[in-house]
Amino acid sequence: MKITKIEKKKRLYLLELDQDTKLYITEDTIVRFFLSKGKEINETELEEIQTFAQFSYGKNLALYYLSFKPRTTKEVRTYLCQHEIDEKIIPQILENLTEQNWLNDEQYARSYAESNLRNGNKGAYALRQNLQQKGIEKHLLDRVLEEFDFSNVAEKVAEKLLRKYRTKLPPKSLKDKILQSLMNKGFSYSEAKQAYEELEIEPDQELTMELLYQELDKQYRKYARKYEGYELKQRLTQTLARKGYDFSDISSALREYF
Repeated sequence: MKITKIEKKKRLYLLELDQDTKLYITEDTIVRFFLSKGKEINETELEEIQTFAQFSYGKNLALYYLSFKPRTTKEVRTYLCQHEIDEKIIPQILENLTEQNWLNDEQYARSYAESNLRNGNKGAYALRQNLQQKGIEKHLLDRVLEEFDFSNVAEKVAEKLLRKYRTKLPPKSLKDKILQSLMNKGFSYSEAKQAYEELEIEPDQELTMELLYQELDKQYRKYARKYEGYELKQRLTQTLARKGYDFSDISSALREYF
């Protein structure tokens, strides 16, 4: 069969043969097989051209996707599938990109962790979960994450939490809030506890009592509609205790309140 036309179509070329066969190919395909109008090719050569054209087009798509920011192997595989690249060709594309260091999951994980150390607010558990969702294998994560100490990140997050809640919560609730928030961000309990202990928190009894009275006003409006006397005091005491206030402070406030 003979090539009757090679015509540029945006990023691809349209190749036409004299047997009404048409296919889109990349410029790399033209160069690799020395394709030109009038050239004779056989069935085997046509199959090789089709296979390489799919490989070349898929690789170009992947490189375009990677040009915006680093990606994991899983992310590139998903992208190629979404663009209907032959699933038999995708492993070859990924292998080629890995060999040329366009894809490197271990380096991706390391850069991700380093970025979190500089500007992030996550602990190792959260990073592991995020990276696993991106397709990074467990053995790579084990190797990479053990290289890093996230205690400084935990301390920065703890300081930010302290600034946010120190005028809103009593001491016990403040501690619980900071510890729980840190663990929710992927830090271990020991990392969270150490970060909390590094905080400079000066007791402020006046502020604590001010918060207590504010909460007492709020809870009184809620419970006074249903209860009175001893039962009302018990309800208020239990609620305020759950909010983190000391029983001695609650008793003192209730004596003045009633």
